[in-house]
This record gives sequence, structure tokens and C-alpha cells, in this order.
Amino acid sequence: MQSQLRHPFRRLAVALGLAATLAGGPVLAAEKAQFTDWGWPQPYEKVSEKSINWLKDKGWWPLTVAWQPPFSGQNASLVTINRLDFLAKRGLEAKFQAFNSGPDINEAITSGKAQVGNGGNFPLTTLIDKNVPIKVVGITAPNLKHQTIVPNDSPVKSLKDFKGSNPPAVIGIVTGSSAEFYFQIAAAENGLAVGRDVVLKNLPLSEQIQLPKGIAAVVPWDLTASLITQEKKTGRSIDVSYPYNIYQGSYYLRQELVDNVPDVAQALTDALIEANLWIRLNPEKTADLLGEEPNLKNVPKTLLLQQVQEYNNLYKPTYVHPTPAFWGQENARIAQWLKQGNRLQRTLTAKDYENAFAPQFADKAFAKLGWKIPTQPAAIPKNWSGKVGQHPYPEYDTYLTLKAPQAFPEKGDLTKAWQFNGKSFKP
Repeated sequence: MQSQLRHPFRRLAVALGLAATLAGGPVLAAEKAQFTDWGWPQPYEKVSEKSINWLKDKGWWPLTVAWQPPFSGQNASLVTINRLDFLAKRGLEAKFQAFNSGPDINEAITSGKAQVGNGGNFPLTTLIDKNVPIKVVGITAPNLKHQTIVPNDSPVKSLKDFKGSNPPAVIGIVTGSSAEFYFQIAAAENGLAVGRDVVLKNLPLSEQIQLPKGIAAVVPWDLTASLITQEKKTGRSIDVSYPYNIYQGSYYLRQELVDNVPDVAQALTDALIEANLWIRLNPEKTADLLGEEPNLKNVPKTLLLQQVQEYNNLYKPTYVHPTPAFWGQENARIAQWLKQGNRLQRTLTAKDYENAFAPQFADKAFAKLGWKIPTQPAAIPKNWSGKVGQHPYPEYDTYLTLKAPQAFPEKGDLTKAWQFNGKSFKP
């Protein structure tokens, strides 16, 4: 496992630049259709005065957007939306509120104090289970890396080494997070009994990064995982989440926005997709913006840039599309596991997850861009031998397997001409 976790992007700093992502279709002189340099069609569509008045009457002006600084991929997208005024350009006022984890954001969304949120698959399941009215309109942080990390001097080489620990090994983890789901599934696959071989201790990321005494291992997600193993170099990974869960972060809205002011929901979705395009063109500037955030100012720019390349620019930009059927099937495993542990109020099915998605806004954005709507996530290769729900999964496209960013656009990716960085691409 340790050899698998060497970061190939260290050898590909230049290759990960934008140019590598634009292989494929013929390149022609820029046409007269109006696009920004980063590929968003002009002019911007503005929300209506009627919708603005509805938001004001609701007490949701400005809108509150909840985001997580230590959650890679998602953080770059939300910081870019904020700093580039991609909502203001569409006529919306918004304030961006930072939270430490998905469970914290759940509280703000549930109470209505925030109307736009981001979270992993476990917090999303909690919202659906509690009938909190939300709709997922976009995917962020595809395949966010979760790792089990031990101190460098630990004798433990794999999860199986925790078998028979006496007393049980203490694992520091954010309970209720996607990290817990990964570790619980991985523990079961490796023959570990939670409560007998290992015990879980709720530990925030700010403490996990210290690898405190008495803790046998921590289970962070990026960028905390990379801070420990690549920058501080105080711990090493003994396991990674990819075989156990195809991960998606969810960008979601209070359902009232979808039902009552769909042009606002469209503007919020468009802003996310536009931010991802700007990041694609400007990864170094994105790292600079992240480094200006108070919660990230002490993170080395080299690591911020690497995280942008891995979680924003590695896959085709169509990864943002919330394909309900795939994610419903994958996430139903989380609900099944939680229900078995009496941690859900009701039994959730793949259909319950699908009903929590609202892909029509991404559909419309893709139509404006001239992008074909994908039928499965960009990380799943053609003729993949795996079957959703049956883990451990065979390899799919992650930073461990890809030697360069996925090419875009390729044949079949476009439905009409699209411009990016001064070049025009045709179907």
C-alpha cells in the first residue's frame, strides 16, 4: 500500500497544466460567439427582481453559502465563486461562512441559517434521513482522498495489524463524516471489529494533524491527509479509501430555492461550473486565492496547488454533473450500513438519494456550454470491470492511476462549438 500512495503528481507538475487537458478535438481560430477566456458564455443571465424580492421576504438576502476550508476541491470552487464575484455578476448577494466539517454545515442548513452547502456522502445521508429539504445540484471534490494514517514510528503496516489489539487501538476520526463511513467499511473488509479491535474517538481535523499520544491512527481527508504525510511528514498512510467508496462531495441548496426561485438555483449552479472553468485556466492564481483565506494561510502554496490539480483539474470538467442514478446506487450502501447500526431513522433506498438530486440546472448549464451530459462520473472508465455496490472496487481513475489529467474535449464531449483560452473546439 505504501508504494501505491506515492504521489505521482510530484513528477507531473508541468504536465498537470491546462494544456494537457485540451487534447482532443480540432483547434480552430476563435469564433464570434462570446465566451470568457475560461469558457463561460456571455452575457451573464441575471436573476429576476421577483426572485430577489422573494429572497428578501424570506430573510435570505444576502444568501449564506456554507463551505469547508479543510475540504479540498470544494474549497477552491467556493473561494473562486466568492472572490471572482460570480454570484454578484448574476445579480445575487451572498456571504460565505466557513465551517470545519460536514456535520457542522448540516446544522446550519437544517436551521435555515445557510441556504447553500457542501458536504460528503455521510452528512448528505443524514440530511436526507432527517427530511431536511435540500437538492444536490453539483458534484465537488471527486474522489477526495481519505486515508488511515499512523505515526512514523508505529509498527502497524496495514489495517489487519490492528486485529486482536489489547487494549483496542484508538482511532481518531470525525464521527458522522465520510471518513467514518470509509473506515467502518474498510475495517469490516479487513476483519476488524469496531469496539473490540479498534475504538473510534471523535477527533476534529485540527487535533488529528497533531497525531496526539494515545491515538493509534487518524482518518482525515484531504487536505489534512496530505499535510500530515507530505508536508509535516510525521505520519504515513496504511490504507486509502478508493477501494471502498467512490466518493462525491455534494453542492446542494435548500429546496425552497429550487421550488420558488429556480432562476436563483440556476445562478448558483452556473457559478459553480464557471468557477471550475476559471480554476482550470488559472490553477496558480487559485492557489494564491486559497492562501489568502485565514483558515488556509499557513498551508504551503505548493500543497494548495497540488490539491487544486488533483480535485479540480484532474477530471473532465463534466465531473460536476450530479448523475442521480449512479450516486443513488453508490450511496445507498451508506444508508444500509447506517441502518444496520441503528443510526438512521428510516431505511433509505437508491431512489431516496435520486430524489434528493436536481440535475436539471446542470443540464441547462451544459446546454449553454455545448457539453454533452455524461451518463456516469468522469472517474469511471469505459468497460470498467467493477459493479457499484460490490467492493472492494477494482481500479478506476484516481490520482493513483492517472498519469495526466483527462483530455477535454474529446470526440463526443461536445454538442456545439465551445471556446476556451482563445481556442474554439467543435463537436
